[in-house]
Amino acid sequence: MEFTSRLEKFSSELWGHHISVPAEAVKKFVDGENRRVICTLNGREKYHCALMPGGENGWFINVNKQIREKLNLQLGDAVDVFLRKDRSEYGLPMPEELEEMLYQDEEGSYFFHALTKGKQRSLIYWCSNVKSSHIKLRRALVLMNHLKNYQGNLDFKQLHEELKNANRQGL
Repeated sequence: MEFTSRLEKFSSELWGHHISVPAEAVKKFVDGENRRVICTLNGREKYHCALMPGGENGWFINVNKQIREKLNLQLGDAVDVFLRKDRSEYGLPMPEELEEMLYQDEEGSYFFHALTKGKQRSLIYWCSNVKSSHIKLRRALVLMNHLKNYQGNLDFKQLHEELKNANRQGL
């Protein structure tokens, strides 16, 4: 589905820059709790995201600073949007390094898959938002150890500390 929208910004601190999504797109892509789509902006920047309910303001898609800068988007600019249903297992591309860890570590995989889809996506994003395969692998290892040590409970502050320690130790 294709449409044109404008870059807008909410006045609240919770949500920032976004594009509004027409009702016909919402009907086509929202299926119960599944609102995941792959969004392409201006034919150049493709990313996995969710259609977000905005109450009286309708539905929207967040557009982060990195994407706005890549596309040189300013508040009020027209944006060409192409949406397709995200049929991936997790709603984000799984980095090979984390996928291999999940394959090799049965206990870590059990705890990972017991998490909510949103927490799984957060961890996938956390592992994949670096370029270096070595760093992705380090993050996946730290993540698996964290899940096992905390019996599947996530403490993001502690996880961050564990990653900093692994970086210092050169793991």
